[in-house]
Amino acid sequence: MGSLFPLSLLLFLAAAYPGVGSALGRGTERARGSKGSSPTPPGTSVPFWVRVSPEFVAVPPGGSVWLNCSNSCPQPQSSSLRTRLQQGKTLRGPGWVLYQLLDVRAWSSQAHCFVTCAGKTRWATARITAYKPPHSVILEPPVLEGRKYTLRCHVTHVFPVGYLVVTLRCGGRIIYSESLERFTGLDLANVTLTYEFPAGPRDFWQPVICHARLNLDGLVVHSSSAPITLMIAWSPVPTALASCSIAALVGILLAVGAAYLYKYLAMKSPE
Repeated sequence: MGSLFPLSLLLFLAAAYPGVGSALGRGTERARGSKGSSPTPPGTSVPFWVRVSPEFVAVPPGGSVWLNCSNSCPQPQSSSLRTRLQQGKTLRGPGWVLYQLLDVRAWSSQAHCFVTCAGKTRWATARITAYKPPHSVILEPPVLEGRKYTLRCHVTHVFPVGYLVVTLRCGGRIIYSESLERFTGLDLANVTLTYEFPAGPRDFWQPVICHARLNLDGLVVHSSSAPITLMIAWSPVPTALASCSIAALVGILLAVGAAYLYKYLAMKSPE
């Protein structure tokens, strides 16, 4: 009977004062929790965030970059970086980790920063692009060969070549364009584009420009050559025809000279 009295009192208090009952229940849960596994890290009831900086970075081919992975978890269980790129040094501090990436050569890569807090994992993603805009775009002066002009454009020290498009324009009109997607090299390269242009009367005295464009999935890099005016070039006269023309001209001059000399001598001779 003595053991039933405290229980009856608790039931009476719970019915008369609901707040007391709930408080007692919470106290019982806390007491039970303290006898079980380790307590939950403080602050995990609030969602934590994970950020990576910079989110987008461009480096020269073969260069390196540092990524800062930060989070708001008071006691993170783990932090890691997953990427196909070569990783170097790692520096850690309260709420942040610095990861070094080495020898970046793939034109587009991703790095995922993972943080686990109280059994829950969140991540942030950074995009790393390796590219090199053309050092120079040079258009040689057009050369007339037969009835066509040979246009030769040089694009130097560019990467990645597989995403390069070279375009020739005459007076603002596209006369030729070529994509170099068949090239898959991972080093800086020099590109020379040659095109035989059958110019017409409307093309003479118009500026010719060589244009290079890197199209990197939304990132577009433009470079152009200095304009060169397409001049009218006269075809060289064949040697045989030139020799005949010169011989005929010399013959005419000799005949005219002889006629004048004969007339002069006739006027000077005594009657």
